[in-house]
Amino acid sequence: MPPLYILRHGETEWNRAGRLQGTRDSDLTSEGRRQAARQGTILQSLPPICLARTSPQGRAAETARLAGLRAQADARLAEIALGTWEGQHLADLAPPRGIGWKFTAPGGETRARVEARLRALLDDLDGPTILVTHGVTSICLRGLLLGEPDLDKLTDPQGTVHRILDGRETVFR
Repeated sequence: MPPLYILRHGETEWNRAGRLQGTRDSDLTSEGRRQAARQGTILQSLPPICLARTSPQGRAAETARLAGLRAQADARLAEIALGTWEGQHLADLAPPRGIGWKFTAPGGETRARVEARLRALLDDLDGPTILVTHGVTSICLRGLLLGEPDLDKLTDPQGTVHRILDGRETVFR
């Protein structure tokens, strides 16, 4: 597997408010725009990478643009669909951790389905690639690449770049 660089989109209005987004979108905050620019700076310090793909959702596409990437949209990088939980405040749902990989929302997408689309994406990659995606999707993707079934062990703060190479992860902040 070639090196992969995984970015989560910058902070959004709904992230700040503690609301679940899933397939819905909200705008990047000023902090989210700053995070995206910082990710671009991090990427410039790494070896050049020709291919970039982004979730087609607005918050990820905007992050890619602000990071200076000319990324191709790929629906397989979209955030997990959270069904009836979309738009809800995380604090109103239990439990606060594991939504998306331990618990499937009513009408939402399962972890297995997210992982299946991510495996199909990985099968299509043949060179170093930057992937701009979302919180749950990034954690599922990194779990697959690292061979880590316990996704609670993985975090995905906004504004970071995760490099996966030879089954090992390096986080650039």
